[in-house]
Amino acid sequence: MKAYRTYVILFLVMVVWGLNVTATKILVTNFLPVTITGIRVLTAGLTVFLLLSIIKKVRWLTKKEFWYVFLASIFNVVAHHYFLSIGLTETTATNGGLIMGMSPLLTTILAISFLGTPLTLLKSIGLLLGFSGVAFIVLEGNNQVAGISFGDGYILLSVLTQAVSFILIKRVAHTLDPRLMTGYMMVIGSLFLIVIGLIEEPQGFAGVVENSTVSLWLIYFASACIATAVGHMLYNEAIGKIGASEASIFINLNPFFALVGAYLFLGEQILFQHIFGFLLIITGVLLGSGAVEEIRNRRLRKKHAA
Repeated sequence: MKAYRTYVILFLVMVVWGLNVTATKILVTNFLPVTITGIRVLTAGLTVFLLLSIIKKVRWLTKKEFWYVFLASIFNVVAHHYFLSIGLTETTATNGGLIMGMSPLLTTILAISFLGTPLTLLKSIGLLLGFSGVAFIVLEGNNQVAGISFGDGYILLSVLTQAVSFILIKRVAHTLDPRLMTGYMMVIGSLFLIVIGLIEEPQGFAGVVENSTVSLWLIYFASACIATAVGHMLYNEAIGKIGASEASIFINLNPFFALVGAYLFLGEQILFQHIFGFLLIITGVLLGSGAVEEIRNRRLRKKHAA
C-alpha cells in the first residue's frame, strides 16, 4: 500500500513540475529573467532548509561534501536555471517542457561516458528515438536547421548542464541526504544567479517592485515553495523508497503536463509535431535511461528468489 502512496505522490509532483514550466515562462516574461530566477531559487532553498530544520535533518557539510555540492550547484542551479530562464523568453513553454523531458537521456550519455555505464542495444535505440523527438520539435516542421530558435538551444544547454550535475551528485549522494544537498545547492547557486542578475540586469530588482501584482506573486511562491522546494524533496524521498529507475519513469509525465499547462494558461497551440515528438521522447527515455531493463531484471531476480 505504501508503494501506491508513493506513486500517487510522484504523479502529483509531475503535475506540479509540468505546470511549473508555464509558471516560469510567465515569471521570466513579466520580470527580468535572471534576477527573478535568482530570487525564486533562493526562496526555494530557504524553504527546503525550513522544512528540514523542522524534522531535524540540517547539518554542516564536510569539506569533501562542500566541494561536490559547490560544483553541482554551479551546473544544477546557476547554469541550468540561467539557460532555462533565458531560453523561455525566446521559445514557447510547449517546446521548453518537451525538450526538458530529455534530461534522463542526457544523464545516461554522461553516465556511459564518465561512470562506465554499459551501452546496450535498447539504450542505443532509446537515445536515437529521444534525440529524434527533440529534433522533430525544435525544427518545427521546417526540416531546416534554421528552424531552430535560440530559445530551444538555451533549453537544451540547461538540460545538459543539469545532467552534468546529476553525475556529480551521484558521487556524494551515499554520504549526504539528497534533500539537504538540494537545499545547499539552491542557496549557493541562487546567490551566484543574483550577482549575475545585478551585472546583466541592473534594473532587475526595481522591475520586480514596479511590475508586481498579486497574481504574479502567487505564481512566484507556488513555483518557488511548492514546485521547486517541496517537489524536489518529495521526488528525492520517493527515489529512496522505490528506486531511481521506477521513479524516473514518472519523469515522462512532466512534458505532458507542460503541454497541458501551456495550452490552458498561455493559449499556446499543440501541433502534430509536438505530440509526435513527445511520444518519441517518452519511448526514448523509457529505453535509453535503462528503466525498462532495470525493472525487468529486478522482477526476474524476485521471481528466481521466490
